[in-house]
Amino acid sequence: MAVTPTPTPATSSSPDVPTHLVVMGVSGTGKTTVGRLLADALGWTFAEGDDFHPAANVARMQAGVPLDDAARLPWLGAIRDWTAGRDAAGVSTVVTCSALRVAYRDVLREAPGRTRFVHLVGDAALVGTRMTLRTDHFMPPSLLPSQLATLEPLGPEEDGVVVPVDGPPAQVADAALRALGLGTGLGRVTADGAAPVPAPRDRPRAH
Repeated sequence: MAVTPTPTPATSSSPDVPTHLVVMGVSGTGKTTVGRLLADALGWTFAEGDDFHPAANVARMQAGVPLDDAARLPWLGAIRDWTAGRDAAGVSTVVTCSALRVAYRDVLREAPGRTRFVHLVGDAALVGTRMTLRTDHFMPPSLLPSQLATLEPLGPEEDGVVVPVDGPPAQVADAALRALGLGTGLGRVTADGAAPVPAPRDRPRAH
């Protein structure tokens, strides 16, 4: 599994600043599963980005109509505001969000603290098959082509990592943790690189 890190801005490395991981990518890449694994391993607060969609957005996607910028921006703002609220409490977070375009990620970066991205990537055929098999999501497989067309991959100037999803979720999450420098893998997350420490959920963490 080849993981691609992107540069870490020196100005974002203060240990006193909460970190907010955005698990991004097109639908069907396993954002929710991997995001929960990361949050559990780190002891950080988790949020499902889809829960921030207004009912009109959900109905639109259920009908097979892609969202445009006007529909996405209030949703992105809601995620940003949720992150800002957790940051004010000194709590680090993991949130899922497709974050397909740089402009969308810029909205999420408006939150205080350090925002980092975990871009999950997979072959279109693999992702499409996953979408076809799942039965508990409002996003139909027919919207995958529009998401792929909209996607602007995480760039080298952005703080984060690109992780393939060609392995099981635990392997993907493990690779992300290692690439982010947040630990040595699932169950072995370190606070400062020195020794493993337990981390209860919602506990303010600094990374």
